[in-house]
Amino acid sequence: MRAFAAIVLLFLTACAPVQQAVDTTARQGAKGVVTETLATRFPQVPKELITPFTDCIIDNSSALEIRDFAKAAVLGVDDQTVATVRTVLSRPETVQCLQTSALSSGII
Repeated sequence: MRAFAAIVLLFLTACAPVQQAVDTTARQGAKGVVTETLATRFPQVPKELITPFTDCIIDNSSALEIRDFAKAAVLGVDDQTVATVRTVLSRPETVQCLQTSALSSGII
């Protein structure tokens, strides 16, 4: 029984780096989609703030939202992608992040 527990622990420990790599890859793909969505569907976002806004959106997205963005990286941006970006943008944590980004860039 101890050997089994040790194997399970070893397996779970080995999975953490793999999970991190998958998460990092998904977030990178998601960033491209969010950047494209902001640039094409949100003309009110100043060009110099697209990257900071993208970072705020990614940082405040759930795992399911990241998955949806990564899926859009393959299938293309659609109305669901835009709706997900709007949802994340409406969160207080995202709004705070956006304000901080805008202030640090001198936009507001």
